[in-house]
Amino acid sequence: MGTVGELLRQWRHRRRLSQLDLAIAADVSARHVSLVETGRSRPSADMVLRLADQLDVPLRDRNRLLLAAGFAPRYTERPLDGDALSAARDAVGRVLRAHEPYPALVFDRRWNILITNRAVDRFFAGVAPDLLRPPVNLVRLGLDPRGLAPLVVNLADVRAVFRSRVRRQLAAFPDAELTALYEELLAPGAEDEAGGSIEPESDVVIPMIIRIDGRELRLFSTITTFGTPMDITLDEVAIESYYPADAESAAYFA
Repeated sequence: MGTVGELLRQWRHRRRLSQLDLAIAADVSARHVSLVETGRSRPSADMVLRLADQLDVPLRDRNRLLLAAGFAPRYTERPLDGDALSAARDAVGRVLRAHEPYPALVFDRRWNILITNRAVDRFFAGVAPDLLRPPVNLVRLGLDPRGLAPLVVNLADVRAVFRSRVRRQLAAFPDAELTALYEELLAPGAEDEAGGSIEPESDVVIPMIIRIDGRELRLFSTITTFGTPMDITLDEVAIESYYPADAESAAYFA
């Protein structure tokens, strides 16, 4: 796992900050940051968390920093369907239900779908059963020929959006399993050229265009996350809500 100093230095480099940048942000001396990184000073748990906060380290990795420094983990990871997160789960459920008749779903840091609203069910009707066995991965579901890919008219655009989002996510928060998913499904290849690209009708967003029931639906999405999570699960989940990009698509869902 490395020492706490090594791990903090890795996060600092990932955020492209100098020791002085981090010191100013955390209101400590640059010398102290240097001593911590080189192992010549043992930071307190509060100092570890202060530096981690300025480096935007996710809660899961803050626990690793604390362990490396010799302290107990500070953040718990409880299941979303457990009693402890019932209030948060109810809030998520309200958001999903309120978004109907438009599709919305909840996924974790590795793009595994946790919850969906009823509007999503129609799109899963023709998906191969093995792709719907938990954990159902949104990226794999969207790009697999046995999944939603045959319905997506502008598949090359959708793949490019997935690629950009996952690449940014990995740059900010490295993860071995997500890296494997990227290399399997999103590494640039011939399929991008083969899929072609459709000129968007709007210069505001690139819609996802789905052909279903003899219609072409144009959708764009927004992401919602918890603002001040103290639980690892809540820190890592996101709600993706899809909206119709034109009147015809809105009429279909209505």
